[in-house]
Amino acid sequence: MNLLEIKDLHASIAGKEILRGVNLSVEAGTVHAIMGPNGAGKSTLSAVLTGNPLYEVTAGEIYLRGKNLLTMPPEQRAREGVFLSFQYPVEIPGVSMVNFMRTALNEKRQYQGLQPLSSTEFLRLMRDKRKLVGLADKLQNRSVNEGFSGGEKKKNEIFQMAMLEPCLSILDETDSGLDIDALRIVAEGVNQLRTADNASIVITHYQRLLDYIVPDYVHVLADGQIVKTGGKELALELEDKGYEWLSTQ
Repeated sequence: MNLLEIKDLHASIAGKEILRGVNLSVEAGTVHAIMGPNGAGKSTLSAVLTGNPLYEVTAGEIYLRGKNLLTMPPEQRAREGVFLSFQYPVEIPGVSMVNFMRTALNEKRQYQGLQPLSSTEFLRLMRDKRKLVGLADKLQNRSVNEGFSGGEKKKNEIFQMAMLEPCLSILDETDSGLDIDALRIVAEGVNQLRTADNASIVITHYQRLLDYIVPDYVHVLADGQIVKTGGKELALELEDKGYEWLSTQ
């Protein structure tokens, strides 16, 4: 059984159809890259998977580990192990990183029937996971993302991913605004979190991210459908020939 199964997915926003029959199977232990031109529906797909209420699913099915994802509210999807790294992470003034992460982690543990972590256990885990993405110690006492640079916000997203250990991670243009050093650190963090039991969907415009996070499969999304699938070499071909090349295939 696939970890994620999307069948003939159609979705709209404000009455405008964006996804027009997406089909995608994601096995545990794999990384899938989704590429495509602006307006193709890449971010819409991530929003639908995580349950953004602005989007209406008009047809199709989504199953996560055999469970119907479309029947779940966003918070249940998160507890089931769906994680989204935002393209533009928001600031949450007045909510410290420590309190935010401890609440999120213990909510998930409760859902799994586990006891909450003690303060000592939590702080030890937080310290270990911060090192994974090179997140500075001083940032843990700030409000979530408040005063963070663009690179720090993206590192913080991967740090949260490390803390929550999702089964499905969706990285929505996580390379946006990153310099080459921050990109490398973020990608190394993602690679270290890869296991045989989880999977990642990497949404990007550019092949450069895929030099660091090497995908098992590359899918091209255009006009609301996946129009081509290949290996990592497909990303290089797109970089060389552009998306217009697909219309000649």
